[in-house]
Amino acid sequence: MSLKLRDLIRKVRACKTAAEERAVIAKESAMIRTAIREEQSHFRHRNVAKLLFMHMLGYPTHFGQLECMKLIASPHFPEKRIGYLGMMLLLSEEAGILMLSTNALKNDLTSSNRFVSGLALCAIGNLATADMSRDLAPEVDKHLKSSQPYLRKKACLAMARCLTKCPEMVEDFVDRVVTLLKDRSHGVLVSVIQLMTQVLLVEQKSILMEPSYADEYGTPCQDAFVKLVPSLLKLMRNVIGGGYAANDAGGATDIFLQVHILTLLRLLGTGDVQASEEMNDVLAQVATNTETSKNSGNAILYECVQTIMAVESDDGLRVLAVNILGRFLLNRDNNIRYVALNTLSKCVMEEKRSAQQHKDGFALGEGGEAANNAASAMQKHRTTIVECLKDPDISIRQRALELIYHLVNTENVESLTAELLNYLVLCPREHRSDICTRILRVVEKYSPNDRWRVDTLITMLTIAGRESEKAVQSASIIYISRSSEDLRAYATHKLLKALRDDDGTQRGLLVVGVWCIGEYGDLLLKPYSYTP
Repeated sequence: MSLKLRDLIRKVRACKTAAEERAVIAKESAMIRTAIREEQSHFRHRNVAKLLFMHMLGYPTHFGQLECMKLIASPHFPEKRIGYLGMMLLLSEEAGILMLSTNALKNDLTSSNRFVSGLALCAIGNLATADMSRDLAPEVDKHLKSSQPYLRKKACLAMARCLTKCPEMVEDFVDRVVTLLKDRSHGVLVSVIQLMTQVLLVEQKSILMEPSYADEYGTPCQDAFVKLVPSLLKLMRNVIGGGYAANDAGGATDIFLQVHILTLLRLLGTGDVQASEEMNDVLAQVATNTETSKNSGNAILYECVQTIMAVESDDGLRVLAVNILGRFLLNRDNNIRYVALNTLSKCVMEEKRSAQQHKDGFALGEGGEAANNAASAMQKHRTTIVECLKDPDISIRQRALELIYHLVNTENVESLTAELLNYLVLCPREHRSDICTRILRVVEKYSPNDRWRVDTLITMLTIAGRESEKAVQSASIIYISRSSEDLRAYATHKLLKALRDDDGTQRGLLVVGVWCIGEYGDLLLKPYSYTP
């Protein structure tokens, strides 16, 4: 006879080696297989529970998938609950056996017991395939109109899965979603905002995959939801004002609802000037009043910054967002610093893209000025970002390096390139090739004069000539060959000195140095004085 679940857990915990544990699991798996073969239905729920434990430990449990289907069809709730849990954990949406559950799910969705219907909705939200979504969407829709908040919130999340799998159904459910936003239940509100977010993402994905989609079908979801921006902002003000104080955590008011609303506002405000203008006051209120001493407040602020940067927000608000990220860089938590560096990199690239678009136009305009002010705000945090290059965490250093590369301009090129060269000395050898390439791009784009360019390239080759790519070495040779005779003499003398001091391991320096000495060796015999 097979063991009870608690006895199996005790035996596994008592194992002193991995081999002992494997032996216990193999023996129990054999017992479960025998029980399945002999159709021992009275032990079925216990066997599935033990399979779930084995699955958590990483052992194969595929042989028990059909047992989950049988438990789901059981009329008894405890067995049904274990069956649904097993189905959600032991099966994936690729499993062909999943189609057998469609009829059982449909029956459970019509059950008078709300907990049974809730289990079915959870399973749909986790596992529904495209075919199952088409078959079960009408039943899920009925629960969106249920009188019980418990079922309405689960139906919202199940519908989000169905619409993700079948984007063509999105337009049919827009009106229902709009109605649910007026729901008084907190759980339903959180769920319906997630559903709205998912619907918008599905619509945007369809437009990206088929550019003609918007021309043919329009954007019905975006158009319908944009009209709800005032309602969302009113809800946000209510949350900030303590309207859902019962859900406070970590000193912040209803974190999850705030984060979900901000995510939805970001999707609605992107590219929509009018909607973005309506959001400005609320975003400023969240950015200035949220407590930052705990992670809960930082989570809200991060989402707020993401929203400010994505929508058509005004100049002052963007500067405020950059300053919040600057404060994140001073945090001791490496996760927060990593997030701040990552977001600042995205912001810099976005600002550069925006500035380039305005530069291509006839006038800079208001958007271009906003981009410039946000970029200048980022420059104020340059020292803090450079300090991150000294962090012991390699991921922080890599993010800081990426950001510094994007921050370089004609005004700070000399100081930031010096920092890049300093980091080149300390960084792991496998990263040096990439950094050399980045330094070359900076030199090509922002070099203040020819002398500085030559000095920088020779210094770089002296530090990391072994790891530099052939393209970097070739570019160095080209710059020297195209310069004036005085500068060529200066470069050749400097390279000769560097080769004397080197131990012969920096191959890149050797290639450039030998080429220059071979080409301009006569300049070494003449006295020279270089004046830039």
